[in-house]
Amino acid sequence: MARIAGIDLPKKKRGVIGLTYIFGIGRSTAHQILTKNGIDENIKVQDWSDEQINLIRESIGEIKTEGQLRSEIQLNIKRLMDIGCNRGIRHRAGLPLRGQRTKNNSRTRKGRRKTVANKKKATK
Repeated sequence: MARIAGIDLPKKKRGVIGLTYIFGIGRSTAHQILTKNGIDENIKVQDWSDEQINLIRESIGEIKTEGQLRSEIQLNIKRLMDIGCNRGIRHRAGLPLRGQRTKNNSRTRKGRRKTVANKKKATK
């Protein structure tokens, strides 16, 4: 089993798909890494030799991935909230950031519905 950047890559997947299990590496980056190191992208992860795994590790070491990338993203979000820009305010409120409407949808950002009770009418 190949363990790269603290992630166990799935053995039965093709190389390009297996590398996408690492946070910060998508299909195009995985393709670039494999072609740079001269590894066929259709070879399964379990068929990689130790030498190929080391080449991939070195290439991934040059890219921000996993914990480094997650912390950088969190710092960027914190900076937006600190300067009080619109995106920062929306982050703080847990609302969508990119102009989506919130009347009907956006349940992913807002969370489960909270029922608001009606006010009782005063009797005479």
